[in-house]
Amino acid sequence: MAATSHDVIVIGAGPGGYVAAIRAAQLGLRVAVVERENLGGICLNWGCIPTKALLRSSEVFHLMQRAGEFGLSAGKVGFDLDAVVKRSRKVAGQLSGGIGHLMKKNRITVVMGEARLTAPGRVAVTTDKGAQELRADNIILATGARARELPGLEADGDRVWTYRHALQPVRMPTNLLVIGSGAIGIEFASFYNTLGAKTTVVEVMDRILPVEDAEISAFAKKQFTKQGMVIKEKASVKALDRGKGKVTAHIESGGKTETLDVDTVISAVGIVGNVEGLGLDELGVTVERSHVVTDEYCRTGIPGLYAIGDLAAPPWLAHKASHEGVMVAELIAGQHPHAVRPESIAGCTYCQPQIASVGLTEAKASEKGHEVRVGRFPFIGNGKAIALGEAEGLIKTVFDAATGELLGAHMVGAEVTELIQGYVIGRQLETTEAELMATVFPHPTLSEMMHESVLDAYGRVIHM
Repeated sequence: MAATSHDVIVIGAGPGGYVAAIRAAQLGLRVAVVERENLGGICLNWGCIPTKALLRSSEVFHLMQRAGEFGLSAGKVGFDLDAVVKRSRKVAGQLSGGIGHLMKKNRITVVMGEARLTAPGRVAVTTDKGAQELRADNIILATGARARELPGLEADGDRVWTYRHALQPVRMPTNLLVIGSGAIGIEFASFYNTLGAKTTVVEVMDRILPVEDAEISAFAKKQFTKQGMVIKEKASVKALDRGKGKVTAHIESGGKTETLDVDTVISAVGIVGNVEGLGLDELGVTVERSHVVTDEYCRTGIPGLYAIGDLAAPPWLAHKASHEGVMVAELIAGQHPHAVRPESIAGCTYCQPQIASVGLTEAKASEKGHEVRVGRFPFIGNGKAIALGEAEGLIKTVFDAATGELLGAHMVGAEVTELIQGYVIGRQLETTEAELMATVFPHPTLSEMMHESVLDAYGRVIHM
């Protein structure tokens, strides 16, 4: 079987893989992409995009229920879950089709099938039409990850769901248990709770959203509780007894075990890298805890073999995968890109209220030996937030006291997933407090709170 030659082969067409392919093609390289399921990967088809479509529906539903606050009347407010899901799938389908167009536009060869590395620079692909072999000096692994499943808590698609089941629910939950309070768990908890499910969230760590700043986590917990969620921290689900129409969860906390009867469970306890079947062991690729070990330039240690996105190191975020894809493509093309800095990658959670952050938390900054200056500004002090009817929120900034370096920024409240980019750019440009304080923010906007938070860190806050 003759091998088809390319300059670059990308295995996986998610937000890391397809972006890597496009950038490589822009740089004049001959590129092939191998994808076993859907162009756009999990993010576009079963993750970032369809979940945001669902959450937008629940957000609008929530606002409709508040119509009276804005001097409006909407009659009886309701929802059609099937129609909500149908819209979500339509959005995902539209964007997935767009990826196919981009592949054609950039003259990228797309092979739909299962890929396996057979030797350095060689990939065997099993397709529905048979087998074929591809050859390239440079191969980028971008196979992503899948939901982690714990023994005894495995999903069955009926009573126990992963995120994929939760995106196409077989029914509207009445009593819902969400295991895990990271971004995925909290987003689904927020969606179903807003639509009326009695929702309980169990988190094994000492607080929900454990990667966020402790102050932001505490603020978010208070808001979720006000919305009717039950939050159980420092707790773990030890077993699920599945019966007809219900699941009995055994929850251990503080040395005691209690039971909780629900009709639906969503398991969101992390991810596992898709490393199986790729031939990594035979090539000597180092894998730890299901993720490929790489250096800061995503090199695996095998000449010409790279790993990006969820398959490699955290943070496991689509935008980090895309940026790594660009970096690796430029590296292969002989350019000299900067390495991706994980601490400068923003994290966003699209619950109600939204949560966003970049850089070090206050605790992490102190642990690293920084003497910190911390600023805060509440949404209640911002005119635009009050006009929007979104006065619950907080913006927090963390600076190095000696140098004025912006170490981290942390937000909770309306539209903070859009606001955070201001601080991301500030960190990328190595901005200090002086430049941020001298910047003129437009009025009336939510972004003014970013300015006020910086001012507060240096005793100059105006509106508080």
